[in-house]
Amino acid sequence: MAAGYDEAPMSTTDHDAARRAVQAFLVAIGAPVGTDPELEGTPERVVEAWSKDFLSGYAMDPARLFRDATQSSSPAVVVLRGIEATTMCPHHLLPASGRVHVGYWPGAKVAGFGAVAALVDGSTRRLALQEDIARNVAAALVEHLGATAAACMVDLVPTCATTRGERRHGLRAVATAYAGRAEHEPALRAEFLAMLGVTGAGER
Repeated sequence: MAAGYDEAPMSTTDHDAARRAVQAFLVAIGAPVGTDPELEGTPERVVEAWSKDFLSGYAMDPARLFRDATQSSSPAVVVLRGIEATTMCPHHLLPASGRVHVGYWPGAKVAGFGAVAALVDGSTRRLALQEDIARNVAAALVEHLGATAAACMVDLVPTCATTRGERRHGLRAVATAYAGRAEHEPALRAEFLAMLGVTGAGER
C-alpha cells in the first residue's frame, strides 16, 4: 500500500452482496449467463476490480501523502505533466482516461514527485467528475502541502461520450482548477498554462 493510503476499500466491501448484484445485473440485461463460459467468474472479477482498483482512491489521506515533504525556500513553480489517470464516471459507471497536469508554487515545503502522482491517483480512482478531480487536487496541494498556489488540468477521453449515444469519437474533455493565489492572480494561471504549451482558451 502506497504511503498516504489506508487499507483499500475492498476490506469494507460486502463481497457476497456485490457478487450477487453483478450476477443479477447480468441476468437482468439479458447476458447469456449460464451458457457463455466466458461469463463464469465474471461477478467475482468485477467486484475485485472495483473494490481493489477503481475505487481505491477513497482510502487516500492527502495529509499523510505530504507528511515527508522537504523544506524549501524556492518560489519557482513545480509542474508535473502527463500523469496518466483513469476515473469512473459517476453518471454511467464508465471510464474516462487521459492525463493530468499539476503545478504548484511552494510555501515552505516541496513534495516528492511520487507523492503528487499519488494525489492524482487518489483523486481519480473513485467515482468522480473531472471538474471535481481538478479542484480537489489543487485544493489539497494548498491545504495539505502548504503551497501558496496550485493548478490542475485534467484532460480525459470520456467513454460515456465516445462509446454510447452519438459516439463522439476523438472527443476530449478538459477541466482546469486553481487554488490559493492562483485563484486571483492571472499571471500565475498564465504561467502554468504556458508551461503546458496551451493558452488561456484551454481553461475551464
